[in-house]
Amino acid sequence: MPRLSASTLATLGPSVWTPRYDRTAVRPGIVHLGVGGFHRSHQALYVDRLLESGRGTDWGICGVGVLPGDRRMAQVMAAQDCLYTVVAKHPDGFLDARVVGSIVEYLFAPDDPGAVVERMAAETTRIVSLTVTEGGYNTSAATGEFDVDAPDVVADLRAGAAPRTTFGLVTEALARRRARGLPPFAVVSCDNVPHNGDLARRSFAAFAGLRDRELGEWVRAEVAFPNSMVDRITPVTTDADRAELARRFGVDDAWPVVCEPWTQWVLEDAFPAGRPPLEDVGVQLVADVAPYEQMKLRLLNAGHQVLAHLGRLAGLEYVHEACQDPLFREFLRGYLDEEATPTLAPVPGIDLRRYKADLIGRFANPQVRDTLDRIRENASDRVPQFLLPVLRDNLARGGEIRRSAAVLAGWARAAEGADDAGLPLALVDPRAEQLGLRADRQAADPLAFLDDPDVFGDLAADERFAASYREALTALRARGARATVAGLVGGRRRRP
Repeated sequence: MPRLSASTLATLGPSVWTPRYDRTAVRPGIVHLGVGGFHRSHQALYVDRLLESGRGTDWGICGVGVLPGDRRMAQVMAAQDCLYTVVAKHPDGFLDARVVGSIVEYLFAPDDPGAVVERMAAETTRIVSLTVTEGGYNTSAATGEFDVDAPDVVADLRAGAAPRTTFGLVTEALARRRARGLPPFAVVSCDNVPHNGDLARRSFAAFAGLRDRELGEWVRAEVAFPNSMVDRITPVTTDADRAELARRFGVDDAWPVVCEPWTQWVLEDAFPAGRPPLEDVGVQLVADVAPYEQMKLRLLNAGHQVLAHLGRLAGLEYVHEACQDPLFREFLRGYLDEEATPTLAPVPGIDLRRYKADLIGRFANPQVRDTLDRIRENASDRVPQFLLPVLRDNLARGGEIRRSAAVLAGWARAAEGADDAGLPLALVDPRAEQLGLRADRQAADPLAFLDDPDVFGDLAADERFAASYREALTALRARGARATVAGLVGGRRRRP
């Protein structure tokens, strides 16, 4: 069968939704840095829906690959005219396939950073959005301070250097717009970090200030950084996914996206230079994203961590396996009800009991086949953003902490490199070497893993937490994850 491209769209069968709008009439108004699976299953799909409605032709997307590892995506996007397929996998096995056409241009920054800067500096660009991961903002999780000594940052700040970081590219584009008398674009973070727009403002203003003090002040004062909450479980695409798409739908797509049916986007309505009418395609435009963001980070993202570390120690491989396991499912429910929910502010229009029930159903979807290893990756970025805020709030208010402490102990135990059966567990993390070294010391010093203030702050100094953590780590080493979880589930306070 022919490869997916603009010239082969008409050959696809009626079971695949394809763009019915004229893509040649669409102009980029959004530049997105970090085109991975999530962006393509989420933000790009909302824009595709808008284009399908007959509006938004000035709001097409120019995708940008920033990292050398993005070269493969650049090659696929070039070969397929920036088209790709989103396959939503329903729990009953039904697949919904849609070819998305909202990305109309793709630039690879390592080859031509100047082209990327000029695309963002163009008057037609009014939004620059980002999915650069939780760790992509170059700040300490404990202090929030921008790391001025990061090698890539130092390199970008050298006089005459071609920008290679997100900070360098965006800041140079903003500086050119300022010099040309053009208003700044809005910078929209779509990463899973608390107050992501505020964090982006601090990071980009800090970088700009290192380059030029007045430029940093201008970025801080004049550039809009709307906060957002984004949600759609999007696992890594596998060869089996490609083969299934070809077999069931007749689509030869080198890099489709698979995801769950659920999708949500809550966005702060702060776009001085204008924005597309995203509210017409299901985006919630609100004045304050914080309640929605806190709900999602502390329930979904932290809930993933709750299952991942202990589940992998017990020999489980997939999120749905862990969530369908009665013991781990009850452990997750206990965390959601007794630890996370009491720390949440009211969320307008959301029934938290229904949200949590839906969340467990989403995790249990056997078709998505999201791996626990994917969830465990980069835990030193994720845990401080998702789980530690719940733990700290409960420590401050005298709330329940045992499950959170056990999850941290499970992370520490897994960092020793093997599960409870002795099978190897890889540690994929920017701090892998340091984490592994500290994990090797914890047989003699149970708190050794926590000896990193940039990740844990002074958490180990809290006596109530330290006691609960030691108890969990001792149980994990002596009896394994399943028995440790069973002990915690058995001691759960039942709701009346």
